[in-house]
Amino acid sequence: MLPALDDRLVGFIAAQKIYFTATAPAAGRVNVSPKGIDTFRCLDHHTVAYLDLTGSGNEAAAHLGENGRMTIMFCAFDGAPLILRLYGQGCVVRPREAEWTKLLTHFEPMAGQRQIVVLRIDSVQTSCGFGVPLFDFAGERTLLPDWSTKLGPDGLEAYWREKNNVSIDGLPTHAVAR
Repeated sequence: MLPALDDRLVGFIAAQKIYFTATAPAAGRVNVSPKGIDTFRCLDHHTVAYLDLTGSGNEAAAHLGENGRMTIMFCAFDGAPLILRLYGQGCVVRPREAEWTKLLTHFEPMAGQRQIVVLRIDSVQTSCGFGVPLFDFAGERTLLPDWSTKLGPDGLEAYWREKNNVSIDGLPTHAVAR
């Protein structure tokens, strides 16, 4: 275990096309989500963030609001094998919050952006990754940004209200200001 990222691991993260987030409420389902579309940034060796795009659920926001626990995992699907896990306390920053504008400067704004998830790293773990298969990257999917653009701001807010405001375990996500 390491207490923080080092420059080698920051470089590894920058080269990855996919990462996985894991959160869980005190009682209820564990949620694991794959993420991509160039939405992840290392802010420093102790802090990372990702631009969270609209999805069919909003479990991480609900879980982080309840207890803050989060793990983010990266796997090398090409090159040398490696699995990297970041453990820590996460929080959600929404467009209506003061920190939003500063954090957004680290990202290219995207259609469907919903919130920014920030993880303050408690510990970092690497493992061999010898069992992870090799894959070739074929490209990013554009379905999510295209769908979000079609919905527009009012359509996205209506979608958040209907589909993203409560977790599958009934916890509030605060996706829409009240």
